[in-house]
Amino acid sequence: MKIAMHSNPTLRFISDDSREVFNADITPSNCAFLITQSNKNYVESAKKNGFEIFITPKDLINYFDLNLKLVGITGTNGKTTTAAMIYSILLDFGFSVALLGTRGFFINGQEKRPKGLTTPSLLEIYSAIHEARQENCTHFIMEVSSHAIVQNRIEGLEFDLRILTNITSDHLDYHKTLENYIAVKNSFFSNPLDLKLLNKDEPNAHYAPQKAITYGIESPATLNVKAYSLNNGITAQIAYGKEEANIECTLFGKHNLYNALAAIGAVKLLEDFPLREICEKLENFGGVLGRMQVVHQNPLIIVDFAHTEDGMEKIFQSFLHKKIVVVFGAGGDRDRSKRPKMGLCAAKYAQKLYITSDNPRSEIPNAIMQEILGGIPQELRNHREIHLEENRAKAIAMAVKNLKSDEILLILGKGDETYQIIGKETLHFDDCEEVQKALVETQ
Repeated sequence: MKIAMHSNPTLRFISDDSREVFNADITPSNCAFLITQSNKNYVESAKKNGFEIFITPKDLINYFDLNLKLVGITGTNGKTTTAAMIYSILLDFGFSVALLGTRGFFINGQEKRPKGLTTPSLLEIYSAIHEARQENCTHFIMEVSSHAIVQNRIEGLEFDLRILTNITSDHLDYHKTLENYIAVKNSFFSNPLDLKLLNKDEPNAHYAPQKAITYGIESPATLNVKAYSLNNGITAQIAYGKEEANIECTLFGKHNLYNALAAIGAVKLLEDFPLREICEKLENFGGVLGRMQVVHQNPLIIVDFAHTEDGMEKIFQSFLHKKIVVVFGAGGDRDRSKRPKMGLCAAKYAQKLYITSDNPRSEIPNAIMQEILGGIPQELRNHREIHLEENRAKAIAMAVKNLKSDEILLILGKGDETYQIIGKETLHFDDCEEVQKALVETQ
């Protein structure tokens, strides 16, 4: 990637691509090569291609205006929704705010860049923060992935607040062991001087107590829940010190109550508004596409991004009062260890299971489905209606067609993704569109 430095008369461009092509505007004397952990092996190549100026991530602070409140959110699940909640609340308070994460880059409600990596390259992050400052943003909210932490994609950034949602199991194809993954997540909070907002109910969270503020539902915490109901949306009575307030939210599930607590706590720490006013602003938040998204009301059909055992369980536990039907698969060329766990989790909660493809990539879809099925003991299989359908569109259509009025259909794994990766092809595919097609066919 290459960015233009309009505010610097001598160093006008910074690139992290050793293959950069120089021309009349971009020259070796006005374009620096940024050496990062990801491209350090290409320094010699950069020199051969004409680069003369070399800088490190520590140098970036000299070239960018980073004078805003920076918030980083990490965790296995909930990053996107929590970030969007904070963004929404601050906007409603009248601040100029930027949001960077899985869904893309936004400034004050306007999309600046489409969705990509949860946490993009270091240079792209600095560029986004610089752009936000150009538009007078006072706050920058960003998701921080475990990959980004390991690869130093957040090097040099000084976060005003670091937030932990939870730590379960994910990306073991990259991190190799759960212990490594847990250690990576916790490393984001290792500096005792950083201001931290942490989920007190998360047993895998290890942190120094200095400057740590906590939120929780089950455990005593700085921001805690005194009473709550999840029957129709979220209703809760919360307390922060001597302040008390009520949450009224249209989102579903206990996991979204955790997300709401994290967002409320973040705004409280950043701006210290009255707790009641923050909760009132949260009421305006309508949710995130593909995250517990209600696609149809009667019967109730919901699409969600949940693609881990823990993520799925949180969704299922939101609807224990209903008969659950689920459509799901698992991604190919990714952590295989989670597939049987996802199958067992689904069979524990759902009466009907439609096991199908997610993004199979280079793997054989049926082989992935069999690994999912392998996690379900025969005794449990005997009491469940289980269908294996490789074609995701057909699986969704079957589930919708056979859905009864007293059942809820949960379509999990892809959320707001508008594609499916099969082999080397990336094909258009949208769970919500497939639901609408199926609903038309059943009328």
